[in-house]
Amino acid sequence: MKILITGGHVTPALAVINELKKDKTIAIVFVGRQYTSDSELTLTYEYTQIEKLGIPFIHLTTGKLSRVLALETVTSLFKVVIGLIQSAAIMRKHKPEAILSFGGYLGLPIAIAGYFARIPVYVHEQTIAPGLSNRLIGNIARKIFVSFPETVSLFSKKRTLLTGNPLRPEVFREGNKPFPIVSEKPIIFVMGGSLGSHSINVHIENIISELTKDFVVIHQTGNIAEYNDYERLAALNIKNYHVGPHVYQDNIGWIYRHAAIVVSRAGANTVFELISLQKPSVLIPLPWSAGGEQEQQAALMERAGVAVTFDQSDASAKLLDLIKQAYKNREQYRRNFSKLRHLIQPDAAKKIIAAIIPKPADHERH
Repeated sequence: MKILITGGHVTPALAVINELKKDKTIAIVFVGRQYTSDSELTLTYEYTQIEKLGIPFIHLTTGKLSRVLALETVTSLFKVVIGLIQSAAIMRKHKPEAILSFGGYLGLPIAIAGYFARIPVYVHEQTIAPGLSNRLIGNIARKIFVSFPETVSLFSKKRTLLTGNPLRPEVFREGNKPFPIVSEKPIIFVMGGSLGSHSINVHIENIISELTKDFVVIHQTGNIAEYNDYERLAALNIKNYHVGPHVYQDNIGWIYRHAAIVVSRAGANTVFELISLQKPSVLIPLPWSAGGEQEQQAALMERAGVAVTFDQSDASAKLLDLIKQAYKNREQYRRNFSKLRHLIQPDAAKKIIAAIIPKPADHERH
């Protein structure tokens, strides 16, 4: 059986791919972005990770849907048409028997092309508030998998399955130390998602001299060439400050295990990893996330008493205070994680695969 996997959320996709690879009868192809933008040749995190697994990677050029009427919207719609044409060609060439999308604008043209080619479409919604693309895909999907109980009612009840969010197994492993850390100071792990966050990078730059007096800081900056954040921050050469553009799979387990506090966006994958590992955090929700998903997810964590929230428009000094506050209250935060344990489903990837791949008994009945 050949399964085509696509979408903007690569972390749960990798979790499902790792589970699928255990079955040698299954072939996988992945459709995504090879470069971080159309104007630069920096390879994306998803491309490097999929290539490491030896899975065929197909680059797709497409645009984002928007309700705002502007010149950029017209240009983006033109790219959507290109994406649909490319997606139809991908269906004809690769002939997948199932499509699994992990959200985002990349998944929409693939799902539409698959639907018209009569290929079963499945979609996983990681967030508490579905974006426009997933809401549209939900209308044609054979099955919709969701992470949060609150999301079930937003799709067709008959076709929606609460699976939880697939977690990459690497976060639970010891992993390798990414830097030669010799200090005994507690570790703060700062990350901004696979692409990084320029806003978070600037805030950390403003407070790093003070922060490293009390902590070791591991900082994932991303590698967007427009800002050159990684090069600029690495050149600071500050003691107890370790900078990298990405955090790779063989390092993430070590960093999570040894970090006292995590400073991060409030994406669904990060939130589920923090809950699973019971890591106190300072969350900085992306202000323009689809449907306000990151604000809602950060609020859920804050209400449970396992995180504090920082508005990226606030002064950097406030972020420094919140990090110190979270560290001071970390033991209480850890105890509060019991309120969120119901959200974690260890077999999420297996549940998704079981709904896509028919069991031998199913073949016998047909």
